[in-house]
Amino acid sequence: MNDGKMLVFNDLSVWYTQGKPVLENLSMELGTNEVIGLIGLNGAGKTTFIKTLSGLLNTFQVKAAWWQDKPLMLRDREFKKERYVVFAEDHSFQFFTFQEYASYVAASYGRKLSDIDELIHGFHFEEYTDILLKELSTGNLKKAYLITAFALKPKLLILDEPVNGLDFQSTEYLYQQIDSYRQYGTVLFSSHILESICLTSDRVAVLEQGQIKRCFAGQEIKAEKIREVLKA
Repeated sequence: MNDGKMLVFNDLSVWYTQGKPVLENLSMELGTNEVIGLIGLNGAGKTTFIKTLSGLLNTFQVKAAWWQDKPLMLRDREFKKERYVVFAEDHSFQFFTFQEYASYVAASYGRKLSDIDELIHGFHFEEYTDILLKELSTGNLKKAYLITAFALKPKLLILDEPVNGLDFQSTEYLYQQIDSYRQYGTVLFSSHILESICLTSDRVAVLEQGQIKRCFAGQEIKAEKIREVLKA
């Protein structure tokens, strides 16, 4: 039983080389309409976990996985259309402009992108909507994918190091968007920046050596407590 959780993994193990797991017997639950922060030192397995969720890796095994009370296959088309991932680095669709990319995503998901003009303004992206993605700076490229993600409003929004490359104003606006996203669905995001985790998360999972070492919730989410676990 998954007790009505949106997404449940029991004993997930992932590897790139057989016999050398990056994630090992990882169990995790994501609730409906919550923000979950994932933090860990370099090499802890954050990006590997996100790549597995996105369907990019097939070298894994899991005892049980559930999505909205149904058994989950990560590469099922139905699940793919319920989640969207913004990777820490992404150089796909480089010969699309932002407008072309956003239209392509909307068509792929069979949805209309809502609030996109407001998001473009909030991220100060007005000057870059008709520029090829390959010509954008690191920060503006990240904005292009974030705007698309928040406009799409999937039930599960996955963000890998979303703050990287953003200026101060855009970072503040990103926090606002994450905080308000609970009305649409659930956000899972990884970050090495404690401020991001503490300001926005309902729960924080500390990942170490491929396993969830500790979870914090509510008033427990404090930078000093999380820092102590990371140093232990």
